[in-house]
Parts: sequence; structure tokens; C-alpha cells
Amino acid sequence: MALTITAQQQQQFQKEGYFILERVIGEADLAVLREELDRFIARTEAAMDAARTDEFGLNRRGKRYFIGNRHAEAEGRLDPFLFGDTVADICRATLGDDAYLFVEQFVVKMAEVGLKFAWHQDSGYVKYNMPSYTRTYVTLWCALDDMSEENGTISVLPFSRACTREVIDHVKDPELNDLVGYFGDDPGDLVIVPAGSIAVFSSALLHRSGPNRTSRPRRSYVVQYSPEPILKPDGTVFELAEPLLLGGQRVRRTAAARPA
Repeated sequence: MALTITAQQQQQFQKEGYFILERVIGEADLAVLREELDRFIARTEAAMDAARTDEFGLNRRGKRYFIGNRHAEAEGRLDPFLFGDTVADICRATLGDDAYLFVEQFVVKMAEVGLKFAWHQDSGYVKYNMPSYTRTYVTLWCALDDMSEENGTISVLPFSRACTREVIDHVKDPELNDLVGYFGDDPGDLVIVPAGSIAVFSSALLHRSGPNRTSRPRRSYVVQYSPEPILKPDGTVFELAEPLLLGGQRVRRTAAARPA
């Protein structure tokens, strides 16, 4: 069944930077996403064991996990979602006729100790690595669990209240390695949604998340698509550039097309 994205939702995306789609990820896709996440956490912790550390980048053992761009290791199990009808419809409504998978990342806050994540724009992380970068793309924040304030859901700061829709410079938090792009008092709007929902937002939208104070992990899958490949100054691809849409049509996904 085709996903219906209303004119009102498209207008909200253009005006305020986001909209919400509830219960649009099917149970089969949810099950696969959760299974692959469990496998990737086990692999991450095994790598930590081998390195005799509890920290890898933004990862903190038993506290929070950011596991990104590993779909090639899932032997195609994530492809039906990453390159499927639902995300294609979202990309057409937000980006237009061309869309490339740029980043896919599991984000987990573990039970009772999951750390908060500071106000930031997703494009702020790109600009931090490439200061001249000012383009935007679209983020699909996929809820793998029911989301609440108690378990550390995200909050979004609409463009009209952030007083900017531009990609801004961020400051690095020396303790957690987070990049911070907003220091104001506006608490933002909580995204309280059931599992299977997607918060769709511009990479220039400021957002944050709180700590997980519940007895269960809070799991999400963050998928980002760009209207064109994002390139480093030397012309090589930054992160990923796997085509989903070209000229408005889905690109056929074959085993040979997957990264080795």
C-alpha cells in the first residue's frame, strides 16, 4: 500500500522543518530492525572487549550506542526497508525526484542509564567535518519502541522558534563528544509516538533527546537521504551515496548493487 503524505505535512516540513508519520513501519520490518540491532550491539561490545575499552566514539558500553552504516553486514536484510516504498514516498515528498542513502544508524539508550544527547542539527555534524558544507538532506527518525519523555524520546525545535533554518556552526562537548548547536531555553516539542512511527525532519532542524529513565532500552533507527551524493573536498564520497530514487523512479536493488 502506498504511503499517503498530505499537502499539510509537506507544508509543515517546508515551514517548520518536520512532520510525524505514526505506525508506518510494518511489524515484519520492525522485527528485522530489532534483530539486526541486537547483533550489532553484540559485535560492538565484542570489539570493545578486544580493545579493552568501554568507549568507541559516541558509544558508551551499557549506556548508549550509535551503530552506523553497517547495513552491508546484514546480508540484505535491511534493504527492503532502506530502499523500500515507504522511504521512497517520504523522499519524493521532501527531497524530490532524486534521493541517495547517506547514513543509516541505530541509536540506543540503555535502561535507566541511557545518556541524553544535546541540541544539534544533523547537518552540523557534516559541517564540523567539512566547514564549507551548507546543504540539507532529510532524516527519518524511526521509533523501534514506544517513545515517551521517560525513555528519552527526541524533542524538536521548529524553524519558527529556532529563528533559523540555516546550517550553523556547532561546538563540541569535551565530555561526551556531542556537538551542540543551541544553548537557548526553549524546551522544544516532544515526539511521543508508538513503535513503528517515523519523525521526518530536515537536517537543519535542531533536535535533542533526554535520558532513558525506564527499565527497558529505548531503540531507534536513524536513516538519512540526500538529494545528491555528498562529497568531500577531494571528490570522494562522504559516508554513503547509494541511490534510492533517480528521476522519481526507485532504483532497482540487486545483490550486485550492494556494497561489498
